[in-house]
Amino acid sequence: MKPLIVALDVETEKEALALIRATKKFVDIYKVGPGLILRYGPSIIKKITSARRKVFLDLKFHDIPSTVARSVKEAPKCGVFSATVHISAGENALRMASQAKPRPKLWGVTVLTSLSEHDLLSLGFPPSPLEQAVRLATIAKGAGIDGVVASVGETANLRKLLGPQMTIITPGIRLPDDSLGDQVRIATPQHARSAGANFIVVGRPIIESDDPALFAAKMMRDWSKKDSIH
Repeated sequence: MKPLIVALDVETEKEALALIRATKKFVDIYKVGPGLILRYGPSIIKKITSARRKVFLDLKFHDIPSTVARSVKEAPKCGVFSATVHISAGENALRMASQAKPRPKLWGVTVLTSLSEHDLLSLGFPPSPLEQAVRLATIAKGAGIDGVVASVGETANLRKLLGPQMTIITPGIRLPDDSLGDQVRIATPQHARSAGANFIVVGRPIIESDDPALFAAKMMRDWSKKDSIH
């Protein structure tokens, strides 16, 4: 599958479907968050799958184990390919979710890219995003989760920890001359690929572009650069 995931962080179904039409040459998976789901329900998922594209449902399930497992089991019924769970929901919740049948691919959220060291410290976590991401990713691997969502700053270490089988999804992706937005820990597509990411998630830069298709193409070209980070 193509490595670029586009986040449909738009207000309306019309905007979402237009963005899909514009970028589908470069994208196999689209991320759907709570905004579109709350407004349109499962019908938006069905419209995306009808366009022969996969849905990454980003609702970040975080609850008691039985509730997380029930939520995960419902996702495939409307065509969801992958869904996020918060690893901090705990090993029992993750294990029950991973053992649920049927279920989508499960991608565990480590540390949100909007959180800084100060934010983590104020929440009572280790101030190092890497330390926290490693701790959570270890739990996810033991519980049978398919992959993790992590910043590129943690990706290289997580790839060594997790091995080649687990998927790493990296948000907070920008081209070199893009603005940061509300992301704190960001990188380019090339950096993410070199660090070991399987997928990159891009929302605002593509959505706000005058030519989403051209911007997606630039993202893919940057991803394909051969230089490695050290």
